[in-house]
Amino acid sequence: MRMQIIAALVSLVATGAFAQDVKRHPIPNSTFPIARAVEVPGGLTTVYVSGMVPPLVDDKADKNSADAYGSTETQTVGVIKIIEATLKDIGLTLGDVVKMQVFLVGDPRMGGKMDFAGFMKGYTQFFGTPAQPNLPARSAMQIAGLINPGWLVEIEVTAVRK
Repeated sequence: MRMQIIAALVSLVATGAFAQDVKRHPIPNSTFPIARAVEVPGGLTTVYVSGMVPPLVDDKADKNSADAYGSTETQTVGVIKIIEATLKDIGLTLGDVVKMQVFLVGDPRMGGKMDFAGFMKGYTQFFGTPAQPNLPARSAMQIAGLINPGWLVEIEVTAVRK
């Protein structure tokens, strides 16, 4: 009997039956679409996705200009779609993202200030929606620049495989 119990427990552990879910803590009294904190239980695999940059949207524009990659909103959407495809390639989704770091370059068309509102318009198409309600913990910061002067957005994420 004892061996049967041990075998049953080993089977449950091997199939992930004891796996706990990722716990996302919302910001109290706020609808802002990020998690205040995210808890990842032990035993899950952490996946670090390298920073992704925007795709070219206008091949006739100077490849070193924002015109070639679009507004902050357009670049955000493009970058998140690239992240989404990368995650899909390895069997994950945007819903598995637990942490996001966002690097925004000041937009010359906005006097050198980052377009946070434009970023949020792009971001909220993918996070905090009825189709994908899981919110990551997130940092967003303005930086001096990226390798290509036309890039206004770079995003890196951490995801968890359940």
